[in-house]
Amino acid sequence: MSDQHLIQRPGEMATPTARELATILFRQWIVFVAVSGVVLAATVLYIAAGNRYQAHMKILVRRGRVDAPVTGQDSAPIDLSRLAVTEEDLNSEVELLKDDEVLRTVAEDAGLAQHDWLTFLHRGEAPSARTERAARRLAGKLKVEPIKKTNLIAVSYSSTDPAMAAKVLRILAETYLQKHLEVQRPVGQVPFFLQQINEAHAALEQASQKLDDFDQLHRVVVAERERDLAIEKFSAMDASNRQIKIEIAATKRRIQELELQTSALPLRTTTQIRTADNPELLKELKSTLLELELKRTQLLDKYEPSHRLVQEIEQQIAETNFAIDSQAAAPVRDETTDKNPNYEWANLELQQARVHLRELEERAASGERQVAEYKRLSQTLGEEAIGQDDLVEARKAAQEGYLLYLKKLQEARIDDAMDQRGIVNVAMAERPVVPALPTSSAAAVLILGIFAAGAGGAGAAFTVDYLDPAFRTPSEVTLYLNAPVLASLPCRADLQQLSDPGDFS
Repeated sequence: MSDQHLIQRPGEMATPTARELATILFRQWIVFVAVSGVVLAATVLYIAAGNRYQAHMKILVRRGRVDAPVTGQDSAPIDLSRLAVTEEDLNSEVELLKDDEVLRTVAEDAGLAQHDWLTFLHRGEAPSARTERAARRLAGKLKVEPIKKTNLIAVSYSSTDPAMAAKVLRILAETYLQKHLEVQRPVGQVPFFLQQINEAHAALEQASQKLDDFDQLHRVVVAERERDLAIEKFSAMDASNRQIKIEIAATKRRIQELELQTSALPLRTTTQIRTADNPELLKELKSTLLELELKRTQLLDKYEPSHRLVQEIEQQIAETNFAIDSQAAAPVRDETTDKNPNYEWANLELQQARVHLRELEERAASGERQVAEYKRLSQTLGEEAIGQDDLVEARKAAQEGYLLYLKKLQEARIDDAMDQRGIVNVAMAERPVVPALPTSSAAAVLILGIFAAGAGGAGAAFTVDYLDPAFRTPSEVTLYLNAPVLASLPCRADLQQLSDPGDFS
């Protein structure tokens, strides 16, 4: 028979036929049977070892309760900007469910360390190490994931014992809720606030005692008000003293003017001037004149006008007339003087001004002393007011702190009461129950095992055949040696398998 069909071009790879694939399986039937048997035996052993049961529970994350933050403010504002449950909140609760401490507690309470079938490999191991190993196994079997587009977290755990699966989830729920309370709100707030209340009460009593001692020592009731009154009096007295100084200056100028007036005015002044004749003298002179005229008349009767006696009488008459004329020409002057009223008024005003000046100077001196005293008192009361204000503020701060801690204590007690009654932001939406059916049926596992055994055996057979360096067909010689095959001689076993005994040259 011709071998032209066995000659291939270099680098050309023939597509294997179904017969060639079957030939490989028959050629490596030992490997195929061995691997398939091992996989099938493992499947049967898995089915025989027992089915696994999976327990489920669901946790609802909500915003049903918003606790006020613990701050130093009397009424701390509550953050209302995040009332909806966010993805971060769900992820936080998921991580809290998978917390190492939570898993160790669950493994210890559920007794998972005693259910390890490899305990003989770890003899003499400490209980803490066994618990840690059990917690790791629990973390591998525990499935925790948030359900999309909901506020629910699905938790599942698989075990060969259905009661153990439900027990583990129940313990996990209790431990998780306790851990949630611990991380959401600090523990021990009530004892802390009780301690702070005692300290604040002691500080309040100490501040009040210091304030009372200060008031008794300085003899003040409200130093600030007394200081303000002293400042008002100081201002009024200073203004009055300035006015007095102005009056003193005006009084001094008035005294100077009055002194000038008194020096210019006479002490006395003429009040009445009377001019009158001397009636007695004129009477005598006229009487004498009459007698002389009578006597001249008599003499003229006897003598001639030129007579000596007549001439003497006429001379006497002329002298008497002259005396009368002189007396009439020089009358008697009666002048009356009295005290000068202008001088007396100026002098009186001067004396009053001097007295008023002395009074003003005394008032100014007294005012200066009072101004200095009020100034000193204002400064003293100002310093005392500062000290008293500091003590009042300290007492007020201590009182506010005391009242704040009282309020915070009540809030902490309310939170503790709500925590004890389970009023938290997470709730069990679905509690774990003991599963009645396993997670997968034995028939499905067996069918899957048969398919896995066939695939594993075939893959192992093809792998071993591919790794075998021997040439089994002419096509392999042509492919690897890049040379034409002139003739091929099949072995005896191949001759028996070939349907055409003349298929060689």
